[in-house]
Amino acid sequence: MAMGFTSMSAYGQLSRGDRYSGAPWATRSPVLAQHGMAATEQPLASQIAIDVLKKGGSAVDAAIAANAAIGLMQPVLNGIGGDLFAIVWDPKTKKLYGYNGSGRAAMGRDLAKMQVEVQAAWTKAGKTPTPHIPPMGSLPITVPGAVDAWFALHQKFGKLPMAEDLAPAIGYAQNGFPVTQLIALYLKGNMAAFEKNKAMIEEFDNARATYLINGRTPAEGEIFRNPDLAHTLTLLAKGGRDVYYKGEIAHTIDAYFKRIGGDLRYADFAAHHGEWVMPLTVNYRGYDVYELPPNGQGAAALQMLQILKGFDLKKMGAGSADTLTAMLEAKRLAYEDLAKWYADPAFVKIPMKGLLSDAYADERRKLIDLTKANPDFGPGDPRLHGGDTIYLTTADKDGMMVSLIQSNYRGMGSGLVADHLGFMFQDRGELYSLNPKDANVYAPGKRPFQTIIPGFVMKDGQPFLSFGLMGGDMQPQGHVQVLTDIIDFGMNVQEADDAARWRHYGGAEPTGEPSTGVGTVEMESGFDPAVKAELEKRGYKITGGTGNFGGYQAIMFDPKNHVYWGASEMRKDGEVIGY
Repeated sequence: MAMGFTSMSAYGQLSRGDRYSGAPWATRSPVLAQHGMAATEQPLASQIAIDVLKKGGSAVDAAIAANAAIGLMQPVLNGIGGDLFAIVWDPKTKKLYGYNGSGRAAMGRDLAKMQVEVQAAWTKAGKTPTPHIPPMGSLPITVPGAVDAWFALHQKFGKLPMAEDLAPAIGYAQNGFPVTQLIALYLKGNMAAFEKNKAMIEEFDNARATYLINGRTPAEGEIFRNPDLAHTLTLLAKGGRDVYYKGEIAHTIDAYFKRIGGDLRYADFAAHHGEWVMPLTVNYRGYDVYELPPNGQGAAALQMLQILKGFDLKKMGAGSADTLTAMLEAKRLAYEDLAKWYADPAFVKIPMKGLLSDAYADERRKLIDLTKANPDFGPGDPRLHGGDTIYLTTADKDGMMVSLIQSNYRGMGSGLVADHLGFMFQDRGELYSLNPKDANVYAPGKRPFQTIIPGFVMKDGQPFLSFGLMGGDMQPQGHVQVLTDIIDFGMNVQEADDAARWRHYGGAEPTGEPSTGVGTVEMESGFDPAVKAELEKRGYKITGGTGNFGGYQAIMFDPKNHVYWGASEMRKDGEVIGY
């Protein structure tokens, strides 16, 4: 059992102390270092990344090592059963490289079969059938792309052997590590949700065996081990990516899905390939902001910034009703387009040049009235103009910077763990639409719409900021909030994290659901109550925060002094370390 320490929810009349420097509401100052830096959600993973950098590893080696450790230590959010996206700044070629490490649907299941199986799954679970792929069981599982992405990134930018990158995670998996506060809470909630919905999950004993200790989830501070995952990572360290997609692991997965009645097969894994992609960019007040193209949602952040360029946010003020109205309406406009247009570009033609054009932004901006919420936005047509997740970032002594995001999608994922592999499969396929008219409609071999987006900013040809803010559809709206905090309002890289956030719900969804009018805005307690009241007057439904405001990590680069400035999310368990 864990030690009997407890956290009190309140300390009488005692609250937090005062800061001597910096913004009084900020949690701390930025971390500064010259030679290397890692900002992750897990202090042990940040330390692993720094150790790899000190051994001579590149920022990519450090990112892979940290990601492998976080997959072990935070299985409620990510792991090698999920997908991965990354942006890398390479100081040697002075270029940004994007990698789309997302997997595809089973080739053996067409739309008609999927529709029948979805109805049957809901019925079997005793729930009213809906035209939406369930979040658990085999139906939402797509081929995991994370391992392929590791090896592709490593082949291009790695300096140490892959075995050295994976060794720290293997050691912690064998010997154990103490579970952190937030992850203990997430594990308890996720496993309880699986138990409650186990009729949706074809097989759950493997998950119980992997993640429970004596029949319960580990408590904060309790030591957790995952020897099965240690073995799987050891196979990868020795045999490379093909062990996962064409070798022993792929055969184990194939046998497992045949046994439980799932549709993924060995051939789906053997055919998998990620791809190098060109990041998309817009210029926002002199800063070149980069995101990856669809099937991800990163372009929605760029669309929001294009619209917001027409407002003087600095003059309107941080956290003011006018600033928030402009941002909320820009978000609503961008997400209508997201729901209509964003999908796997191998299957649909996306008018991205038009979506990101100044002319289209000018047209959409005219729909915004700062005195009141527009009751019903719809998607635009840019063709008229001819246009549950972890994030980490690392930087090394040579100037390479990595922006990496990795996820199982909703919570821990599907609930399914193949025999003795030690990781859970993602449920990313829940995000397909089942409507044949939708761009994101399910199809065999198609990649689903993706929520996970790494971000990067350049200034005057130099890297400026490697950053991300994970959390489902919070991500583009979160990216825009931290960027405007830094660029418009002059906050430092940590203050932009600590500032209160909002999250809008209720727009149209890429899964086919229409918008619900103005929707709902969750706001953290750091916003002025008078501003919240004014927003309600303007037509928004305002609610208190439920904690779903994403998780941010960032490294900013000062080219003059060659100093990295790091920040880590105060809402999570993480830490930024430099040397």
